Amino acid sequence: MTHFHDLGLAKPLIQAIDASGYTTPTPIQARAIPKLLTGSDLVGIAQTGTGKTAAFSLPLLHRLLAYEQPVGARRCRALVLAPTRELAAQIEENAARYAKNTKLRLTTIFGGVKPRPQIKALEPGVDLLIATPGRLMDHISTGALRIDRVEMVVLDEADQMLDLGFMPTIRQLMAKLTRKRQTILFSATMPKQIRSLANDFLTNPVEVSVAPQSTPIERIEQDVQLLERSEKRAALRDLLAPREMERAIVFTRTKHGANRVVTNLGKDGLTAVAIHGNKSQNQREKALAAFREGTVRILVATDIAARGIDIPGVSHVINYDLPNVSEAYVHRIGRTARAGTDGVAVSLVEPDDRILLRDIEKLIGRHLTAFGAELEIPKDAKRPGSGGGGGGKRGGGGGGNRRRRPAGNQAKSGGDKPRQGNGKPGGKPKAKPAGGESGQSKPTGAGQGRRRVRRRKSGPAKNSNA
Repeated sequence: MTHFHDLGLAKPLIQAIDASGYTTPTPIQARAIPKLLTGSDLVGIAQTGTGKTAAFSLPLLHRLLAYEQPVGARRCRALVLAPTRELAAQIEENAARYAKNTKLRLTTIFGGVKPRPQIKALEPGVDLLIATPGRLMDHISTGALRIDRVEMVVLDEADQMLDLGFMPTIRQLMAKLTRKRQTILFSATMPKQIRSLANDFLTNPVEVSVAPQSTPIERIEQDVQLLERSEKRAALRDLLAPREMERAIVFTRTKHGANRVVTNLGKDGLTAVAIHGNKSQNQREKALAAFREGTVRILVATDIAARGIDIPGVSHVINYDLPNVSEAYVHRIGRTARAGTDGVAVSLVEPDDRILLRDIEKLIGRHLTAFGAELEIPKDAKRPGSGGGGGGKRGGGGGGNRRRRPAGNQAKSGGDKPRQGNGKPGGKPKAKPAGGESGQSKPTGAGQGRRRVRRRKSGPAKNSNA
């Protein structure tokens, strides 16, 4: 078994790793770190939560120490690009912990805050700079930063930067860098645009993949509730109300939807906080801190705001709205089942979203356990909103099992009002024995006055590669 001491990292880094309590690298760390220490370019295909931040930050810090030289005013030696402010701040936090026994200078720049303190931090030059593309380009255009001497560059969560429309900016930034550099690209998926980016800017890269592309972690129990839009509020309340629901992230499709969910949960006696693009950086940091510390156990988020967030102990992910892009489903449910634990992901699917469910099942190569109304997708069905999540026929069918809608109180039209006995409440996910956690069974029903519903068992889809 490989240990961090066997990887050849500098002594100050090993001391910091030991102080953090880590002994054994994750698969992506064990495979990527030795390659990166040699200076090779690398393409890493790995999801958030696999330890990829340490997989690139430790080699960067090692090489900065091994080839120490003056930085120069308003310059940086190593550059990490991240799609969101939260991820950028998280990368800096981890890198600073590993670099605490060194004299290396690190800083982070991102939007949503005043630029002047960032300009001041850049003036003497920094060894490692973590940045979001937009704010980085702003500082370059004003002369606050020059990147013509960058020795190492990392593109983290490249597929998310593609989704956010950053590719033109990324290409402009890469063109400004010296050709004599080490380039590292990490992505959870590898669409053709990302493959093209790698071909254009990486030199003979080593490719490391630690999981099938776009495949959710197998430790996550994935379930679906089929229901009307008017039933979703009560279903969410019933999922989140049980005490055994430790910590949950609820995903919505829009920023206004996130605010509305928080308001409705408050009316139902459940405290929640939201993060999305309309929140200030201070508001987002406070919300994440409350969620991380456990003072609030429900976080409502949009895809962009939550991307890259690594918070341990998230037991459940609930898709209040399905994403328009199938790959986003994989990123969402990856917020749970961290560090060897199990997790639960529940999607609330209304009739107009059933074609999105079909696309997700096709992507992941399996049918999802479903409760509620029958799943029947009309041939002329269209994806809601813009940016559908793929296409094609469903791998292996799977819409044939008919389910009767559970009996009980039905929400009436116009009803955002709570009703009794709705949905399948979230239970505590199974946890592995390590760390003293006792195993738990799958979620158990707590709805009242409902008829027993037949479940469609999940399993491999026909004609799939999974």
